[in-house]
Amino acid sequence: MLRKKPASAGFLFAFLLAGFAIVAQAQDYAREKRWADDILATPLFGDAVWLAQGNGHKFLALHMAADKPRGAVIVAHGRGWSPDYELYGKLRTRLADAGYTTLSIQLPVLDGTAKLVDYIQTYPDARERFQLAVDFLKARGYKNIAIVSHSLGATMANQYLIKTDDDGVKAWVFIGIINGLEEMFRIKMPVLDVYGSNDWQVTRWGADERRLQIMKIRNSEQVVVPEATHFFERKEDALTGVIVKFLDRVFQ
Repeated sequence: MLRKKPASAGFLFAFLLAGFAIVAQAQDYAREKRWADDILATPLFGDAVWLAQGNGHKFLALHMAADKPRGAVIVAHGRGWSPDYELYGKLRTRLADAGYTTLSIQLPVLDGTAKLVDYIQTYPDARERFQLAVDFLKARGYKNIAIVSHSLGATMANQYLIKTDDDGVKAWVFIGIINGLEEMFRIKMPVLDVYGSNDWQVTRWGADERRLQIMKIRNSEQVVVPEATHFFERKEDALTGVIVKFLDRVFQ
């Protein structure tokens, strides 16, 4: 008996959209502040900077300059987290140690009960935050700028890259993305798709479809990190190595 092929990640996300009404939720600025207060209350590697949006809201970004940097990386966290939370704190410091200045940004958050679909309303805000991060790095003379994004942060990066007219980002790394890619024909820079062999099922199911999309873009690749889970616990060094190898090749 033939087994049915698992539904693609893109199909599953579209199903979610069709099955649930999107009720607008206010962004949880108080939750953002709690994250920022927690981060700033402990010794910090790098510098805290505040970037101001058009609506007057300021969000936290963590800047860590590398010695003799070969480029700069915007680190984008997953749903509901902060720019220094576990995986993101390790990535921003280890990439800086490896020669890439990092700017880890606070993306929009909703309250803790919010579902994935609820975050769609925050995409315009996320795009503005990515642009402010790009502008920050460009103003400091960086020409080799990449986005390294995880989970929902990767989806938000996708939304930024397909809608911006700014060509400042020269490479995009997405890690453990949780839904299908959108409008990849608009993306011209090299792309790295990384996920763990023990990643969430929705990420693994969509891998073949994603690979077909990104391989149309020159110098792009897909890498599976053995035994890694969605948050790459105890596999951070392996993940960092994959990212650095890709960026070194792209920015050589």
